[in-house]
Amino acid sequence: MANILDIRRRIRSVRNTRQITKAMKMVSAARLRRAQERALAARPYARMLTNVLQSLVTRAEIYDPETGEPRHPLLARREENNVLMLVVTGDRGLAGAFNTNILKTTLNFLASKLGKNVDIETIGRKGRDFLRRRFPYMTEGPSGGGRAGPVEIVGEKVGMFGKLSHEDAREIAERVIERYTKGEIDALYIAFNEFKSVIAQRLVVEQILPIREIGRAEILQAQVMTEEERKRAGEAARTAGVATEEADTHAIDQRAAQFATAQVDYIYEQPAGELFNSLLPKYVGIQIFRALLESVAAEHAARMTAMDSATNNASDMIDSLTLAMNRVRQAKITKEIIEVVSGAAAQ
Repeated sequence: MANILDIRRRIRSVRNTRQITKAMKMVSAARLRRAQERALAARPYARMLTNVLQSLVTRAEIYDPETGEPRHPLLARREENNVLMLVVTGDRGLAGAFNTNILKTTLNFLASKLGKNVDIETIGRKGRDFLRRRFPYMTEGPSGGGRAGPVEIVGEKVGMFGKLSHEDAREIAERVIERYTKGEIDALYIAFNEFKSVIAQRLVVEQILPIREIGRAEILQAQVMTEEERKRAGEAARTAGVATEEADTHAIDQRAAQFATAQVDYIYEQPAGELFNSLLPKYVGIQIFRALLESVAAEHAARMTAMDSATNNASDMIDSLTLAMNRVRQAKITKEIIEVVSGAAAQ
């Protein structure tokens, strides 16, 4: 049995750990609020851009009436032989099963694409480290040399979530669009954690390219939170002062939804092809940016929940160690009393 001094040292160590996890929980809660605000701020622009494209589709021919070809390469559909997948994970750990679940979803998707060539671009250090241990990295670039296997890593982005900007998403979108336009890839998928609120999240694999229907997400795989996960996340949010319900943005969404929806005829100065060339890349960029913003918010929510659980476990451990220390002290006192009584009786 450990002595009292050892137990006191351990209690002090667990208390220090509890202070750290509690501080990390509050930091994640503050960052979660800011991430939610950024995601909500980007929503009206995405809605307006979608409305403009939907309006353009109804008033302009998507396909050339003479050749039958789409007016923009991003609308072209081909047989899926070469696939590009963006895997969005975090740069840091201590977020529970956040990164693990995304990577499991990625492996399930890869299993469903057997017989096809899949290129992976990782966004986040955790995904890069995990996938690099399992699949070869293409050092010569996506268009150079032969393939080392059916699944290859063609790019990586790390350290971008600290100061995430639309420029980061646009850079990724431009690189992807160039490859799709050249015919190097036939489809683009993105695996990320879709965030609506602390207790309303789901892991999804969404198809970005080809664009099948403006404004409708093509979800191939989806995994929602379990009831136990929702309960833990709700308790962590309550103690951290974070709202568990999705923010009420009905008025803003309603105004954005009315943009470019007037039932009137428009006179376009540019041909339909030029308009598609300008707007469709922006649409792809905002889709990727939305996924990155929601992934950041989901990571902070997962870390807040994990640190809340760690804090509660530390408190339970302190109570258990305190009980053990009191038992050892009581046994020691009892032993000393017995020794005193026995010595007095011997005299």
